Parts: sequence; C-alpha cells; structure tokens
Amino acid sequence: MSRQQLPAGAARLAEQYPEVWDAYAGLGEACAEAGPLDARTRRLIKLALAVGTRSEGAVHSHVRRARAEGIDDESLKQVALLAIPTLGFPNAIAALTWVEDLLDE
Repeated sequence: MSRQQLPAGAARLAEQYPEVWDAYAGLGEACAEAGPLDARTRRLIKLALAVGTRSEGAVHSHVRRARAEGIDDESLKQVALLAIPTLGFPNAIAALTWVEDLLDE
C-alpha cells in the first residue's frame, strides 16, 4: 500500500516519521514472506485477525484490500461467520456488519 492510500492517521505517521513507517512496512513484508502461505490466504487470515481484535477500521481496511485483490464477497463473509463458535455470536455479527458495510458500496 502506498503512502497516498493510507488512512489519515497512518498517513500522518508516515509523513512525520518516515523511518518508523518504513521499518513497520518492512516488518510486514518480512512476515508475509516468512512462510508458504499465498497472498489470498494471508489476506483472509489478516481479516480474521482484525475480526478477532474487534477492530472495525482494520476489518474495513482488509475487506477493501481483499476486494481489490479479487477475493470474492462470500469468502469475506465466511471469515466473519467462522468467528461465531470462537468469538461468540454478537462479536461475529458485528464483524459481519463491518464486512457488509463495504460490500454494499
């Protein structure tokens, strides 16, 4: 993701502290390349992690990126549904609504 595509808060940090942003981005790239998972699987896992932390902004971000990468809407919704037995019905429904926020656009 280029700095121009960053959410406002991250963009400010990248502008004010480019060394910190570059280190953070580099860490993300290193983690992504550290194992055998393909890009689609990594994106769905990142979405699941965002769901698990109940971060609406991160869910929105990963849904946007997943759609840009060609991941289908049903796969994104399934990530939220898979949260039901682990995170509980209310948390999973919240996540599903966050996913659907972007699918309805």
